[in-house]
Amino acid sequence: MPDLKQKIYGLIKDYQLASLATVAEDGKPWVRYVMLEGDEELVLKFVTPLKSRKVDHIRGTQDVHILCGADGAGASKPYLQIQGRAEITRDETLRKGAWKDFLSKYFAGPDDPNYAVGIVRPYRIELYGMGMGSLQPEVWEESEE
Repeated sequence: MPDLKQKIYGLIKDYQLASLATVAEDGKPWVRYVMLEGDEELVLKFVTPLKSRKVDHIRGTQDVHILCGADGAGASKPYLQIQGRAEITRDETLRKGAWKDFLSKYFAGPDDPNYAVGIVRPYRIELYGMGMGSLQPEVWEESEE
């Protein structure tokens, strides 16, 4: 479904606020906001302090869930429910590529030892939207490639 993949990419290509759910050590969910962006292969990236609860959760259980797309003012806009596997990296190229100037409020720079990048590789994405003519989502799954 290349058309669906393009629709999804259109919603993740711009840097945006999203909700990221992880699984805590006790097996219960934990949700927080992250700023993320995605590429044409639908891989998502976000930055995070290396010393954070979300990093601990991802190291324990890689399965995550992301909600992104619509904002509060545009509830009728399309949005995505994304299931994927996350990892945390300190790869120099990825850290430099993910760097945004506003991050200097939180990190000394892309070489800050506490600065890391989260990578989410989706295995299921549901696209919802009021203008789609159906209340059922369009579904992309990694096996469809």
